[in-house]
Amino acid sequence: MMQGSEFIQRFKQYCPEWLAEDGDPVGLHIGTLNKNVDRIMMSLDVRPAVVEEAIAKKVDLLIVKHPPIFRAITRLTTDDVQTKMYADLIKHDIAVYAAHTNMDIISNGLNDWFCEALEVFDTDYLVHTHTVKMKKLAVYIPQSDAKKMRQVLAEAGAGIQGNYHATSFTLNGTGRFTPNDDAQPTIGTANVPEQVQESKIEVIFPETRQTEIVAAMVKAHPYEEPAYDIYQLDNLTEKFGIGRVGELKEALPTEEFIQKVKKVFNLEGLRVVYPRTAKESIKRVAICGGSGEKFYREALAANADVYITGDVYYHTAHDMQETGMLVIDPGHYIESLCKEKMVTLFNQWKNEEDWDVEFLVSETSTDPFSFK
Repeated sequence: MMQGSEFIQRFKQYCPEWLAEDGDPVGLHIGTLNKNVDRIMMSLDVRPAVVEEAIAKKVDLLIVKHPPIFRAITRLTTDDVQTKMYADLIKHDIAVYAAHTNMDIISNGLNDWFCEALEVFDTDYLVHTHTVKMKKLAVYIPQSDAKKMRQVLAEAGAGIQGNYHATSFTLNGTGRFTPNDDAQPTIGTANVPEQVQESKIEVIFPETRQTEIVAAMVKAHPYEEPAYDIYQLDNLTEKFGIGRVGELKEALPTEEFIQKVKKVFNLEGLRVVYPRTAKESIKRVAICGGSGEKFYREALAANADVYITGDVYYHTAHDMQETGMLVIDPGHYIESLCKEKMVTLFNQWKNEEDWDVEFLVSETSTDPFSFK
């Protein structure tokens, strides 16, 4: 059986917690990951109905977009339906792990999926959030242990390059050493020169992962004194940002584009802020899932014809109206797109890692709004 911690380790390679915005309470919220898991369910939110579904389906781990404990809880009473769900999760040993703004920021994440659905191409970040320097680890190891070391390094988060993971380079050669009287060599005898057919394994990694990657390498290495080098890569950085801005293949009439958004996200209705200066067509599109009204000036600076985001505040809408840019508020719930998308990814990892676990998409709608 698979441990919850094993799954989350793989999840964090794809969606690192350090990418979340400051103060965003991502990570484990309830329960423990140090247990076996048979069923993992993906949901946008943690609501009482979602908890009931998880209990009925005997879920062991719940992955959610929105942190269930976003603000401090002052009381944990079962008389209050809002807090009873936490007690129910604990009672039924259901762990809850949240990935919030880090899921918005990652490459091949929620904002990229929005662009894919709307057929927006040649995208760039709407707002730059992180620049991470890359480093390279070169470790020397007996050839017989090279495969295991490559696997350990990949599991620790090394070797991620764009849409690829577990990347590495291996060069074979001869290692030479002479143990002294105090040594406890895995191979060789004290004071006798030794030579071993070794592999030099090179992997790149973001500097934010150095401590964990080096610790994993040292733990897995068979030698008493592992030989390794770490290099700063001046020619390679990885940039991240929230929101996306890109182009439609062809400009669409404004009303046609509005209907396209409505259809793509299967909406009964949406809110539109029309600029006072009429915009006849849409070509350049900016989008930020969730509540992204604070980034509308960045959308303007990116020369977007339209900005799509949820939860637009009344007075902010007044300001937007004067800009000349169309604004579409499709609501926060379009983020539910993450449920199917994430489970597709999970099943891909399952096949790659040969996991014995079932992944479920929550069937509970957590959209509080209806249109009449």
